[in-house]
Amino acid sequence: MALMDKYKLYQKAVQQPDVDVKFFRYLYKDLKGRNPKRLREDFCGTAGVCCEWVKLGPDYTAQGRDLSEEALDYGRDHYLTKLTPGQRRRVKLTRENVLERGAPPVDLIFAQNFSYFALKRREDLKRYFVNCRKSLRPGGVLALDIFGGAGTLKRNVERSDYKSFVFWWEQKGYDPVTHEARCALHFKPRGRRKVYDVFTYEWRLWTLPEVRDLLKEAGFKRSHVYWEGDDGRRGNGVFTRVERGGIELVWIAMLLAEK
Repeated sequence: MALMDKYKLYQKAVQQPDVDVKFFRYLYKDLKGRNPKRLREDFCGTAGVCCEWVKLGPDYTAQGRDLSEEALDYGRDHYLTKLTPGQRRRVKLTRENVLERGAPPVDLIFAQNFSYFALKRREDLKRYFVNCRKSLRPGGVLALDIFGGAGTLKRNVERSDYKSFVFWWEQKGYDPVTHEARCALHFKPRGRRKVYDVFTYEWRLWTLPEVRDLLKEAGFKRSHVYWEGDDGRRGNGVFTRVERGGIELVWIAMLLAEK
């Protein structure tokens, strides 16, 4: 039996690069009134978003940074190869610590899927934000997603069914002293056994006020919260800029910081 393609399942369950590209362009334009051209994707994994980004036009460039050589190699083999030669030349993927300042400067940096939660110490997260600010062009934007709510302060599991597989997101616990949690993704391809802990994460659950305070300390002029609406069961994918949030047990928001 063929091995399970964990990165393919991850993209189908967690990330839709073509949708993400449109979404981030929408957020940036809503904030700045123009389209960003130069993108940097931190914690990029397989860099699917970078590859979609350069399809937007010949003046669009993308940088992807991650510490996993395995994930980067998967992206090179499965996504970069599907681009035209011209598009490939406008994508730069590097195995690099995101705590280091990137170059050249870009219009938009984003850290998706709560990946910056891996930076558990306040000084490390502030250092990351400082380096992001320095890596942005004048008027540039740092975009982060964030989640929270009372439902995240305990163990929880969410199941999603797809045509060819079943996916589980599990938060295995929560420590109120450190505000840390261990999370995992499980998959069950149709006709096969469930595979546990395909991806695991050791995170600090940063709160919105903490992150916004750190962004301010890092030198960003202002930050904005885009809150996801709720259909009564889960988020509906519609994000609206707000000054106050809702009372959902579990919520997701986007946080945009302006240089």
